[in-house]
Amino acid sequence: MAIRKLLLPLTGTKAGEAALSTALSIANIWKSHVTALHVRLDSRDVAPLAGEGLSGAMIEEMMSATEKESSERANAVHAMFDRFVAQHQVVLGEPTERADHATASFASVIGREEDLVAQLARLADLTVVPHPESGEDVSSSDALHAVLFDSGRPVLISPIRAPVTIGRRVCIAWNGTAESAAAVLAAIPWMQRAEAVRVLSSEGYQRRGPAAAELVPYLGLHGIRPELANFKAIDREVGAGLLAGAREFGADFLAMGAYSHSRLRQLILGGVTRHVLERADLPVMMCR
Repeated sequence: MAIRKLLLPLTGTKAGEAALSTALSIANIWKSHVTALHVRLDSRDVAPLAGEGLSGAMIEEMMSATEKESSERANAVHAMFDRFVAQHQVVLGEPTERADHATASFASVIGREEDLVAQLARLADLTVVPHPESGEDVSSSDALHAVLFDSGRPVLISPIRAPVTIGRRVCIAWNGTAESAAAVLAAIPWMQRAEAVRVLSSEGYQRRGPAAAELVPYLGLHGIRPELANFKAIDREVGAGLLAGAREFGADFLAMGAYSHSRLRQLILGGVTRHVLERADLPVMMCR
């Protein structure tokens, strides 16, 4: 299945710029449509945070200031979107059934970002999200986890810097779980057009389920001829070994399952998903 529609929760950060560039590059590859969504804070949400002891006039003033700041930020993000769309030679407009070029549209809405993004992602082939900002706890990325847990669709985490190429050399992280199987299914279109594909596996990463060697004939039925490679944990970090294996292959796209263990367990003890989210320097598509 081709990638026909992408959703991009758009912010005005540097990471947001890289994600926008990544999404537009993917749109050019697949001749698909990018819906850039900027979610504005509802000024009415400021009132409960104001606390007691403030007059109605003071709360009204705070709400007005919040609305002004939100509007200015939305205008700045929209201007950034227009600039990047022009740079990537993507056509502004709505998607069509038989597009021979990439298109993009911008929407600014008021509400809770995690709720809106998860809902809209259910009708997108792929959601592109910014890489967690430097120093940001990846567990606090509400939009990312909302898509992973509540959309039923794959999410692609953009690297901090926009990649030069995407999808020429594809790595699959395989550990036999339902999550990794979902990632393989979502990555089949990418693997079919890739120059080379590698399946990465490790004894310390494998869970109950089919081994990596069993994945090879399945992919062959889809016209994909991957190579197999084992990786080892680095300093007891399986995620570090996985990224090293992808880096050694020269991968510009990694597909993997997310949170095979519970999110709470990974938050407390760490885990492969968390390590990759924080340290990856290439586009990573995750499925849950």
